[in-house]
Amino acid sequence: MTASPSPRQNEPSAPQPLDKSSTASSNSSKQLFGVYIRGMAMGAADIVPGVSGGTIALIAGIYERLINSLSSIGPNLWQIFRQEGGIKGLVAVWRQVDATFLLFLLLGIATSFATLAGIIKHLLDNQPLFIWSFFFGLVIATVFILLSEIKRWNIGRVALFAAGLIAAVVISSMPLLTATPSLPYLFFAGAVAICAMILPGISGSFILLLLGAYDTVLEAVHTLNFTVIFTVIAGMATGLLLFTRALKWLLSRYYQATLALLTGFIAGSLVKVWPWKVDAVGTLNSDAINNVMPWQYPTGPHWLTTVGLMLLGAILVSLLSWWGTRTNRA
Repeated sequence: MTASPSPRQNEPSAPQPLDKSSTASSNSSKQLFGVYIRGMAMGAADIVPGVSGGTIALIAGIYERLINSLSSIGPNLWQIFRQEGGIKGLVAVWRQVDATFLLFLLLGIATSFATLAGIIKHLLDNQPLFIWSFFFGLVIATVFILLSEIKRWNIGRVALFAAGLIAAVVISSMPLLTATPSLPYLFFAGAVAICAMILPGISGSFILLLLGAYDTVLEAVHTLNFTVIFTVIAGMATGLLLFTRALKWLLSRYYQATLALLTGFIAGSLVKVWPWKVDAVGTLNSDAINNVMPWQYPTGPHWLTTVGLMLLGAILVSLLSWWGTRTNRA
């Protein structure tokens, strides 16, 4: 099983503009429904502190289209609108940013946040061992799938993989902030978190957790606190527009090297999604963030259930990879 092949396997190469005819052909009802489902998977992953929606996008074969679409948003859209004017100008802008794709992807993400946030939070609070086991298997399978996509290993790519792995481990090991966030701070947290959500391997939710904003944002979603929600969204939009341009440049010129770095990030995130966690005194509660060996877990390793859930996560991400590959080749 392999991840969706990149159109730029030989590097370096010139940056490629978004192919409008290809985009139009990929906007059939069936394919847009597929984008919506992928958005739901991304949203579900982003809810969990430690799992990145960018990882799902990469495995599902829509990562480069997502980066191309987001990086096309900028001041140049005004020039495109002025060239046509009126309705034709709006249509030209819509096509330039691949907005139909973005709309269905965002609808899928929003659906997950609206329907799954409460369920996943309940599982994290009450059955953390089992939900972490599922995502641990998902992340392991992702690493193996992406490693198979790196065609030629050299010292530089090994170094990039190691750098990504070390960076993710360091970020995952940082102490959490607990201060009540202000609105400007939430704007900043949103800008940083969205970069992590787009970057495979580093969870946007975990960045919010590190910055002490996760509970505030989750509570705002539950209670429909639009002041907090819109502040975080504004921060995310700002960070997104700045970050995606740099990432598009890297992917268009150094795809294999960038993939090695991203795969390292994902591998390093295994530290965060390790299922067997306890608190500082070795017991289980909401502060259980310290990793221990399975046989040191207070209630036992639960091998049958944990390994079964790991296999389930690995199977589902492999099927998602197969689906992404099959869709891209259709």
